[in-house]
Formats: sequence, C-alpha cells, structure tokens
Amino acid sequence: MAEQNSPADGVFDAVCAMADRAAHAQQSLAGANTDVKNALLLDIADALVAGSEVIERANAEDMDEARESGMSQGLLDRLRFDASRIAATADGVRNVATLPDPVGEMVRGRNLPNGMRLNQIRVPIGVIGMIYEARPNVTVDVASLCLKSGNAVLLRGGHAARRTNEATLAVIGDVLSAHGFDPALVASVDRFGRDGATAMMQARGHIDLLVPRGGAGLIRAVVENSKVPVIETGAGNVHIYVDESGDLGKALPIIINAKTQRVGVCNAAEKLLVHASVAEEFLPVVAHALTEHGVKLHADEAALSIIVNAGIDGLDIEPATKEDWATEYLDYEMGIKVVNSLDEAIDHINAYSTGHTEAIISEDYSHIERFTSRIDSAVVMVNASTRFTDGGMFGLGAELGISTQKMHARGPMGLEELTTTKWIGYGTGQVRA
Repeated sequence: MAEQNSPADGVFDAVCAMADRAAHAQQSLAGANTDVKNALLLDIADALVAGSEVIERANAEDMDEARESGMSQGLLDRLRFDASRIAATADGVRNVATLPDPVGEMVRGRNLPNGMRLNQIRVPIGVIGMIYEARPNVTVDVASLCLKSGNAVLLRGGHAARRTNEATLAVIGDVLSAHGFDPALVASVDRFGRDGATAMMQARGHIDLLVPRGGAGLIRAVVENSKVPVIETGAGNVHIYVDESGDLGKALPIIINAKTQRVGVCNAAEKLLVHASVAEEFLPVVAHALTEHGVKLHADEAALSIIVNAGIDGLDIEPATKEDWATEYLDYEMGIKVVNSLDEAIDHINAYSTGHTEAIISEDYSHIERFTSRIDSAVVMVNASTRFTDGGMFGLGAELGISTQKMHARGPMGLEELTTTKWIGYGTGQVRA
C-alpha cells in the first residue's frame, strides 16, 4: 500500500458522514444491556449460516478474480470463505455472546477523605475504523467484538474480498435492523476504494481509533499517514528456536504445524533457529519434513551445508540473504539458521522480529526463563506451536488483531481491549478548597 494522498473532498465528506452516523447509532448500542447484545449476536450467527450459500457464491467470484490476478496460494487460502469457514466463524460469534461483557465493569474504586466516591469503569471506545486485506472472516470477527463491546465500526476490507464482504455485511445489516439498531453500526467504505481508506486515516474527530490488519506495507502506510490514533497490529516475522536441550520429537510436529497448517496468517512460523549442538541430527529430519510439505528453504551457510549433504530428494533450498531474515513470507517458504548459543538466538530474534510471536523448544528451565524474559514480542510460546496466538485460542472469542505495540493493548485484542475507561465521582455536595 503506497503512501497516501489526500482523498477527494467528496469521499472524505462521505466517510466522515458515515462515521458520524455510526457514532449516533453507537449511543443506543452503548446503553444496551448484555442480554440485548447477546441476542443480537446469536441471531447474526444463525443468519450467517442461513445465508452461507449467497456468501459462498460471492466468495467464489472473488476467488476466481484473485486467481486470475496471480494471488499467491497463501493469500488465496486467507481469502477463502466457504460454508465450513462461515459455519466456524458463526460459532465464533456465538462464543463471543457467551463471554463476560466488559462494559460497565469497575476497574477500581476508592473513597476520598472528603467522602466522595470515585469509580473507574470500562466504556466503549466509540467508532472503530478497521483497514484490512482479503480476510472475510475478519469482517465477522470485528463486527461481533465491536457490537458486544458497544462500539460501532467502519470497515475497509479491500478490493479482493469486496463481493464477499458486501454479502456478509448485508446479512449483518438485516439482523441489526430487525433488532431495532441502525445498520450504520457496521458499515463499509469499500465502494470508495483506496480513497475510502485514506479518508478513514484523516477522519480525526469522526473515527476514534484505527486498526490496520494485513501485510507490513499496509500497516506501515496506516501508521505513517494516519491522523486518527492507531493500534499497530502485527506483521508476523515469527521465529521458532530449537534449543540444545530441546526434545526433537516435540520439535518436529510443532514446526510443521506452525509453518504449514496455514501459511498466509500472521502467526505462521517464518524462521527456524537451531542450536549447533543438535543441528547435524535435527536439520536433515526437519528439512525432509518441510520438503514433503512443499516448503522452500532459505538457509544460512551452516544449515545449507548440513541439509544439502543429507541428500534429501526434492529439496528446494537456496542460500539465505540478509533480506530473508526480515521477510514475512506468508507462503511455503522458511528461513533456517544455525546458532551457537541461546543468547545468539535471542539477539537474532530481537533484531529481526516484528514483535508478534516467538517460540522456544527446550527442556532446560533456566533457558526457557531467559528466553521468555528477554524476547521482546507480544507472545512467547514454550514447547508449543506459534499458531496458538489467536483470540479464539486464547479464550477471547475472536480478535480484532494482534497488537505488536506496547501502549493500550498488546497481543490478541478481544473485548476488554475494545474498551477504554472513565471516572465517575459520586459526591454529596463537596467543593474543593
């Protein structure tokens, strides 16, 4: 996504008007009780399943167009929204309905010496703007989280998924209307194209918070060009380190799962670091397994020598470049490096990581503690796949994204991360001296 220019005045005014209508609609949602919001979500889930044939047909058209344009297999997988994925996403909406409602929760309270009572409570943020690419499930996940937390949301879902998103939002809008809410609570600016995204970035005072979710280029463009406050979500240059004490039997299925289960997602592993003391034994095994899954390997000099000398059939391997270490492939590719110590692994990861998720395979408690304390990422896994970094897997129902920054929210963003707080002071006539 290139640097943004100013949108046409007409587009900017139209997007601001949409945001203002969303803000007005959000006032009624903010006052709705938990039962009302849960009933809304359950009906949305049922409606998505009932309308899955229409949504799937729209998605098939988007998929055909994406294939013709040369979209990679990893991104095509991310774009696919068939009946099974629609059903799974609907289950996610039902799960959100079962979660505790954060709105109104008291964070802390105290009585002042003068008798005044102060309460700090959670409240909705207001109007959330979401800019993302080719991820139809995100449309539903974001809508469900925003509605449960009392927020309105404006979406820019990108050209590749425009038919799918349009069909999905039509279903959600009908349910909102049936429940007496304005469909402006969940609306899309996709009809304005890139100008719509640019207008969202400049709509300070109309949109309260902007969350980009997608590739590194999109996230960078939003962070650098937005006048609206932004939560930076992660590109995922994700690492797995196999320690000298690592159980290699555990390591192999973890690596294969983390790399190949879904390659086009931000929690898929992109780099493998292996301690030199186990490299001769382990690298041929893992290279063979990755090759069987069609993964191209980018190996440093030590790893390249070990793997090539193992004589693995069908090997697709080349020397790694410095650029490889910073690359999020989102495809069947993986960088492999041999390291001589835990500290070298930590230093390499902190130098090239995007701050998303890293994992260590180790049976040495002191090494695990050093790794988890020194790695500067939102999530650190120990002897487990990086694919678990997910709002659903974390028990959050769904996620707005994985925040890789350190202010307000870090890691998977669920319902609590979609609230802010306000103070309420209860007095009996106190005045300040």
